[in-house]
Amino acid sequence: MDLLHASLSTILTAPLLAQQTAFLLDGATGILLGVVISCLLIATGAGQILRRQPDSSVNPAIVQAFIRRVRAWWLMTAILAVTFTIPSPVATVILFFLISFWALREFITLTPTRLGDHRTLFWVFFILTPAQYVLVAMGQSQYELFSILIPVYGFLFIAARIAVAGDYKRFLERIAKIQAGLYICVYSLSYAPALLYLTDWTDPEYSTKSTAGLLFYFLLIAQLSDLLHFVCSRLLGKNVIAPNINASRTWEGFFAGTGVTAVVGAMLSLTGATPFNPWQSAVMSIVIAVMGAAGSMAMSAIKRDRGVQDYGTLVEGHAGVLDRIDAICFAAPVFFHLTRYYFTTASG
Repeated sequence: MDLLHASLSTILTAPLLAQQTAFLLDGATGILLGVVISCLLIATGAGQILRRQPDSSVNPAIVQAFIRRVRAWWLMTAILAVTFTIPSPVATVILFFLISFWALREFITLTPTRLGDHRTLFWVFFILTPAQYVLVAMGQSQYELFSILIPVYGFLFIAARIAVAGDYKRFLERIAKIQAGLYICVYSLSYAPALLYLTDWTDPEYSTKSTAGLLFYFLLIAQLSDLLHFVCSRLLGKNVIAPNINASRTWEGFFAGTGVTAVVGAMLSLTGATPFNPWQSAVMSIVIAVMGAAGSMAMSAIKRDRGVQDYGTLVEGHAGVLDRIDAICFAAPVFFHLTRYYFTTASG
């Protein structure tokens, strides 16, 4: 009871703690948001111009994909901007919880489940997933627990619970699918809102700024790198990385897209929304781009294995939620731990 009372007290006082850590949009985050909106306006105009060009000069498939991605960016930016204006990071945590819940649903529905899995899935959806985000919302005081809840306790629980159900058919395949879905869609993605709770920065000046800018920077770089990999592969690509997995991803597009992402990341550091200087931001952008590309390839491999084209049909132009956040899921835990280890005193 004492532990439950302490947990509830921590969550209920989160708005006050958020105000003390300047969660609301500050000047640096506002500048970054302004840069993004300006770029989206330019991209929207460019898309409309390209759409009016003859099909012989511009590939209409590329133009249409570009326009749809820009529309999705507008939606993502608007939602994040609204949650950032609420004087508590809990609102953003709830947003990511809902995204995780829906993404996990898409992942699980890729293959049929057996009756013996249903009670396990209840625990996964309604106990483990909310518990992960509750621990994230409790801040860095619960870092040790939220960082191991799913990969240790969740991993073991899923195998044991399905075994207790008494159904041994395709046992290994079934537990692996549920474990992978929980790990990618919930555990990995939860590290994105966890960025809001990082404290004890090595740079005293950044300690006075909003961590909302850091999260927005991460999401922007992750999505930008995904778009650049796609566009550069279409325009420059000759050598496909894995034709049977994703025919639109090439080595030329990967290196060109990652390089441009690094340059953009270095420029965004000048807004002051992150604790990185230009070269550090360039390196972190490369890490995000590489992990994001790995995530896109891995999730494409899963779709090919299951014989489907997309994970769902919720987001226009990107089929499902999981199709849109695959890069974020793979990049979030790596970016979080690099930031925490090298730019805060938490590991010191």
